Amino acid sequence: MSPSLDVMSGGPVGRSFMTPAAPPFPPRRPWSAGMVTASAAVAVLVLALWSSGTAGASTGAAAAPPGAPAYARAVLPELERLVSDMAVTGAVVLVRSPEHGSWTTTIGTRTWHGTEPVGLADHVRVGSNTKTWTGTVILQLVDEGRISLDDPVSRYRPDVPNGEHITIAQLLDMSSGLANYSTDLELNEQLDDNPSRAWSPAELLAIGLAEPPAFPPGAGFLYSNTNYVLLGLIIEQVTGMPVAQAFQERIFDRLGLTESSFPALTDASIPEPHPQTYTFGTNVETIDGNVLPPEVQEGARAGTLEPMDVTDVNPSWAWTAGAGISTAGDLASYVEALVGGGLLSPELLQARIASVQPFDPADPASAGYGLALARFGPLYGHTGELPGTNSFMGHDPDEDITVVTWTSTAPAPDGRDPAVELARAVVTELYAD
Repeated sequence: MSPSLDVMSGGPVGRSFMTPAAPPFPPRRPWSAGMVTASAAVAVLVLALWSSGTAGASTGAAAAPPGAPAYARAVLPELERLVSDMAVTGAVVLVRSPEHGSWTTTIGTRTWHGTEPVGLADHVRVGSNTKTWTGTVILQLVDEGRISLDDPVSRYRPDVPNGEHITIAQLLDMSSGLANYSTDLELNEQLDDNPSRAWSPAELLAIGLAEPPAFPPGAGFLYSNTNYVLLGLIIEQVTGMPVAQAFQERIFDRLGLTESSFPALTDASIPEPHPQTYTFGTNVETIDGNVLPPEVQEGARAGTLEPMDVTDVNPSWAWTAGAGISTAGDLASYVEALVGGGLLSPELLQARIASVQPFDPADPASAGYGLALARFGPLYGHTGELPGTNSFMGHDPDEDITVVTWTSTAPAPDGRDPAVELARAVVTELYAD
């Protein structure tokens, strides 16, 4: 859950800390409940890598089926190369574009060394993309006059230290300064030793609040999952309903997202169909970074090192910061409404988009983050990562371009966020002209 945008990292990324004006290269991903990175789908690191990454679209011979859009024919060889190089078992790519042509493709299989291909209808955990669900419900409550972005957190949670000086907006845009619970060593040890454990939101919040804040409210940026667990609890307090019901009624039902869900704390299952999901490092091994030893990377690329199957790990530790489940099609329809309209009033939607601040003040078009929304070049959306799965969703409201990718292996043994790399290759090709 790293956000690897963990936002561009849906995700845990460890202790990402920086002021808005500082270079977005945190010491570790915000999400990582270690590696679990627990993803992390906004990880500032991913945002930074999106802007400066080297993955580019291939100019090799067309490999897509006859009739596929030109960009698809150009980029498919590069996507296949990336999947192989990052030791990814399965991947899905979806593009919607009236001008360039819509296209979908699947690469790889549902199981390691298997024969059954992954499918567009497969369900996956979407990590920190869940944060946008949480943020959207909070903003809907703002639209309804039931909460204000300027409200102090202490109005809803008197137990939050210095809560009278932390606003709802600062939780949403990661400027509260609250520590990130998912980098806690003991939590990561538990995730490795007891992967079926159901974590309560109160337990997660207690871990985050026990650590000293990274900076005074509003004085910096720290991608912290603690913010979004706190927002989930506030949703339940204000609406009087379980957050899963709020997501269902306020987002899924409204948009017709029949394949999206938010599991109960004790539910580690994924709806069928779904791939098995894999990772090559434990949470503790990756708590300070996702790059694994050279011999591990070599064995993973060669297919001789068997990854860990983490499909059935309980995602409750990520809760409203990253435990959601969806499909490529649902994510595409959702991100179009998230950015283009349908969930918030036009005025609040524009304020949300305007809230996204670039991490490089000298480059207004650089990657940035705002009210539970990230920007990657011309696309707005988010990323998400949990151990075993990485996803990206982005929509360009000006060009009406939507890109969604997911992979069933994450992170890559060399530390990259696989779905983000695939998305960047596609976007590079789409905007090449």
